[in-house]
Amino acid sequence: MGAILVTGASRGIGRGIALELARAGKVVAVHYNGNREAALATAKECALAADGDRCEVFQADISKADDRRRLVNEVIGACGSIDGLVNNAGIAPRRRDDIVEADEEIFNEVMRVNLTGPYFLTQLVARRWLEHDAPADEVAPAERGPSEHRARRIVFVTSISATMVSTSRGEYCVSKAGLAMGAALFAARLAPEGILVYEVRPGITKTDMTAGVTGKYDRLIADGLVPQGRWGFPEDTGRVVRSIMDGHLDFSPGAVIYTDGGLSIPRL
Repeated sequence: MGAILVTGASRGIGRGIALELARAGKVVAVHYNGNREAALATAKECALAADGDRCEVFQADISKADDRRRLVNEVIGACGSIDGLVNNAGIAPRRRDDIVEADEEIFNEVMRVNLTGPYFLTQLVARRWLEHDAPADEVAPAERGPSEHRARRIVFVTSISATMVSTSRGEYCVSKAGLAMGAALFAARLAPEGILVYEVRPGITKTDMTAGVTGKYDRLIADGLVPQGRWGFPEDTGRVVRSIMDGHLDFSPGAVIYTDGGLSIPRL
């Protein structure tokens, strides 16, 4: 069995996804960029959750083409194959600036990590599957039943910010909107090849990325912003990704799944 590569898995939502996949018996390739100790802690938790199954850590800056290629090669070399990809890694802008004052360098930095990186990492993995790892099925796709389909699966973790506006972090919103389109593009292109692509959109989630605005969101949630009346947690998104990787949504390529407590429901 190969591994499911989860980018940005050292902490936050990525860690929640990695843990849920490990609990489902998957081998997880834990990607990180700068914090090796946090990645090792994730791998240790995954091993405990999976009752000792192998989980390894891999470093790469996904904003860099050479690092993306190295990451794919190292995961395949260590784990035998990549059986699934979860594009989770992302950053917030270094400063929250009004869009009329926003810095172009910060904008480009966010785009390279949040959009360019996962877009072209997906391209690398998809090419690998198409060129080297295509299953030799003898039954035509139209004639197979649900249990006969042999799918590879890719998840893009975007954000409610793909459609909900925050004018003090326009870079982040634009990157997630672009990534949502990327997910749709890859879903349409790859579904005929047996590669199924999904988008998961978390809402307000308890991670270190939101630690600096906890008070703000506590007040907004208390005032009714989120219909379910609570924060999201990494495991909320992790359980959705686990369901996808277990094949429970194999006739729903291109699906956009919200893990936001109802925040995105249009209301008066």
